Amino acid sequence: MYPYYAQWIRSHRDLPLRLNQWNAVVRWEFKHPTPFIRSREFLWQEGHHAFATRQEAERETYQMLDLYAGVYEHLLAVPVCKGKKSSKEKFAGSLFTTTVEAFVPTNGRGIQGGTSHCLGQNFSRMFKIEYEAEDKTRQLVWQISYGLTTRTIGVMIMVHGDDKGVVMPPRVAPQQVVVIPIPNAKMTGDDKQAMAAKADQLVHQLRSDGVRIISDTRDIYTPGWKYNHWELKGVPIRLELGPKDMENKTVMLARRDRGVKEAVAWGDVAARVPELLEQIQEDMLQARRDEFENSIVELTSWDGFVQALDNKKMVRTPWCDEEEVEEDVKKNSASGDAMGAKTLCIPLEQPFLPEGAKCFRSGKPAKNWVLWGRSY
Repeated sequence: MYPYYAQWIRSHRDLPLRLNQWNAVVRWEFKHPTPFIRSREFLWQEGHHAFATRQEAERETYQMLDLYAGVYEHLLAVPVCKGKKSSKEKFAGSLFTTTVEAFVPTNGRGIQGGTSHCLGQNFSRMFKIEYEAEDKTRQLVWQISYGLTTRTIGVMIMVHGDDKGVVMPPRVAPQQVVVIPIPNAKMTGDDKQAMAAKADQLVHQLRSDGVRIISDTRDIYTPGWKYNHWELKGVPIRLELGPKDMENKTVMLARRDRGVKEAVAWGDVAARVPELLEQIQEDMLQARRDEFENSIVELTSWDGFVQALDNKKMVRTPWCDEEEVEEDVKKNSASGDAMGAKTLCIPLEQPFLPEGAKCFRSGKPAKNWVLWGRSY
């Protein structure tokens, strides 16, 4: 791609240049497959921008990082920590790499959710991507790149899923509500028709209000089978309509995330369902955010570091920001079949670092707080 940038960019008037691509990637150097998380072939989005100044490049690097954080937190209800990668973990050739890091509490492993790299002028120098500035001098462009993959799906499934199946956040759920009529053998034909007509009316009403809704009217399966089927798929709300509901002119709304139910009058369904979908979205994010924060142990010495990792935690420590120390931590934190810890990120939001603070491992002066963890 960059050889073409050298042809397309001639003048300061050609900048900034922003290109985004969606494509499939095949990775031949590949070990330890995990569905969605790490596979030989995956779909990703990758952006490449070129600017006249370093300030523009750095500003947009963080803008794209904020966009990725929004994908996870506002759409997928998955909390992430925004940070910088260490020199060892950053993208080769970049000035610095920023990242959004998620965490899977069930196995105690961090996972890189998406990265945004400030490439500086390293690649423009290599590929001779130059432009004529307003003062007629030849200048190298400043570049960034950023990418997000189908790994996001795996992160969402692993963070929210339970023993019943997937739990879909409402904002990304293909179907937000499933309507399940529950006729029984005692009902007359007219009663069953009235129930079916009411179910159709509710579907049309909610769909016209923008709710993604489906009705399961298959008569070859029991209601219990349908419950399990749609719970497996993670549909946020199950709307039940049974004989007693017809008598009381109510429906029963069941939440997939918490399993709680509430009766709602027919006249209130149109208002209550969108409201409940937003509540579910907020509750899912808050629950996972609390879980994320509770999974961080703060230490100022090596004591308890490996134990915290074995307890499926991340560890935040003061650090001297040296690659040799990072390698030492990784080597000495491996235990049994468990891998050693690596730096997940240097959080952008840094806790207060006391004057004279020492690195938890080397004893050298600490430069920042860093988040460690076992990871994918």
